[in-house]
Amino acid sequence: MSAEIEARIQELGITLPQAAAPAANYVPFVISGSHLYISGQLPMENGKIAITGHLGDGLDVATGQRAAELCAINILAQAKAALGGDLSRIRRIVKLNGFIASKPTFIEQHLVMNGASNLIARVLGDAGIHARAAVGMAALPFNAAVEIDAVIEIA
Repeated sequence: MSAEIEARIQELGITLPQAAAPAANYVPFVISGSHLYISGQLPMENGKIAITGHLGDGLDVATGQRAAELCAINILAQAKAALGGDLSRIRRIVKLNGFIASKPTFIEQHLVMNGASNLIARVLGDAGIHARAAVGMAALPFNAAVEIDAVIEIA
């Protein structure tokens, strides 16, 4: 199964980065029982935040979706680190929580989150179908456009 997941990642043209170190006083993930909790991931690419600003104020939905995809890629990178490199230990993505920096008049946070949801489902198949939240925020760390955390059931 792990080879199958890795093949899907490669087919999608994704290279999982090294899991990012925390930027403050927290850990990047916690395993408790059969659940893996991934701390909020920012839209990092090549070691820096790739998409900054606010949706509805210079950033459109497509750009927000790309930011959400990058967050999802970083969630997978953290999961891989937490699981000793074996993504096949993922039984199910239980929930994604999406925080979207946006103007008060922007009301398409759910469409932005589709970037992450679609990528996770493509990579993990049925195990990637999840519950989620998508909420607008006044600001996020480092002026990131999107931040996403995850709850994952593992074997």
